This record gives sequence, structure tokens and C-alpha cells, in this order.
Amino acid sequence: MNKAALRGEPSYVWRAGQQRRLEMILKSAGDRVKGVVLENGCGVGMYVEKLSTFGGRVIGLEYDLERAVEAGTHSDEIINAAGEFIPLPASTFDLILSHEVIEHVQDDRAAIREMIRVLRSPDPESGKTGGRVVIFCPNRGYPYETHGIFWKGKYYFGNKLFVNYLPRALRDKLAPHVRVYSRSDMQKLFDGLNVKFIERTVIFGAYDNIIARFGSLGKILRAVLQFLEATPLKGLGLSHFWVVEKL
Repeated sequence: MNKAALRGEPSYVWRAGQQRRLEMILKSAGDRVKGVVLENGCGVGMYVEKLSTFGGRVIGLEYDLERAVEAGTHSDEIINAAGEFIPLPASTFDLILSHEVIEHVQDDRAAIREMIRVLRSPDPESGKTGGRVVIFCPNRGYPYETHGIFWKGKYYFGNKLFVNYLPRALRDKLAPHVRVYSRSDMQKLFDGLNVKFIERTVIFGAYDNIIARFGSLGKILRAVLQFLEATPLKGLGLSHFWVVEKL
């Protein structure tokens, strides 16, 4: 429970939700997926394994040693390190994936700076544009805090309604173990960095657990919520989806 609270739970099973996000990553990456790729916060290595099938060299970075060891069953290139201090040279990666990770790191601003540092710089002579980072992270507009809360010194796992709508100080007292981001919070992470924004939106989940339990009703719910991604109500979505290119 302590690990789940502090570091989140990685993907253990590949389902529709993970597949949808993989397709979003591939669409945003273009040919970069065939270059040198980093999954920053790779958990047990599920996205490392999937991304490795597209012809690139995929490296996983994971802070938790046990998870890094398990990820090593999917790849020979797993680094056990913190995202704020990536032990690799600048301009190394064509593509970086940060999937529901920055909310858990000690210093999210430092983690963002490190990802931009190790992204490939543009090469005017060859005409290559800069590397891209794809980020998924929690949206404060979502009605549920999905990482659980602390109450009277005890951790309560699971979805907690309206916690993210509380004043920031109270919300952070209930959930000190995980951040949540508004659009302006996300924008501030990139202040002063030489980047451009390719995509800045909010998405709903795939609700695989609900579909497994309720079948067709769950699929209708998913279809309706994902339809809202094309409307102003996307602000109620589960996760930010940002694609950022280095200049």
C-alpha cells in the first residue's frame, strides 16, 4: 500500500485503455518511434515491450528497484534511476514517454527539465526537427482522485469523489503523496524552456474494469465519455495528454 500511494500502480495487464494510449503515442511520435526512445518511469515494462516492436531502440527508466528488475524481463535496457537525474547525455532521445509519472516524482519541474535536456535537438543541416516528449498525467478537473487519500494517518486506496475540487491546501493535505494538474499548472512546468506544444488536451479513460463488470452498459459509458473529448466538457477528463517538441 505504501508503494501504491507513493509511486502509483503501473500497468500489469494490456487492455483497451493501454492500447488506445499506445495509438495516441504512435500518432504523435511519427518516425521518432523508430529512433532512440525512453520510457521515463516504465514500471514493469509494458510500454517498453510494446514500443520495442516498432523498430527503435527503447530504454526504460524506473526509480523502484523491484519494478526495474521486473521490467528487465521485457528489455535488456532498463535503468534504475530517478527522473530528475537521468544518467545520460543531452540530446539522446528522439521520443520520450512519461505515462502517469510526473505526479509522483519529488520535483516535477526538475523532471520536465531533464526530459527536455535529453531530447534530441533539431538539426538544421539535415532538416530534422527536435525530439518529442509525450506526457500523460492527472487532470484536476476529473471528479475523482484516483490515487486514494490519507485520513487520520491511514491510507485509503481507491477513487475518492470530489477531492480534487477542494481548495488546493485541503486537497494536498488529503493527498500529499500525489500531484494533480490544471492546464495552468502544466504550462508552468515548461516556463522558460525552449519548446513548442504539439498537443495539449484532456482525455477520458477506457473504463475497462467497468466494461468487464457491466458489459454493454460499460461500453456505452466509455463511448459517451470519449465523445466528450471533442467538447468543452473534456475539462472533466481523467488525464492531460500533452505532446511537446524541443526547439
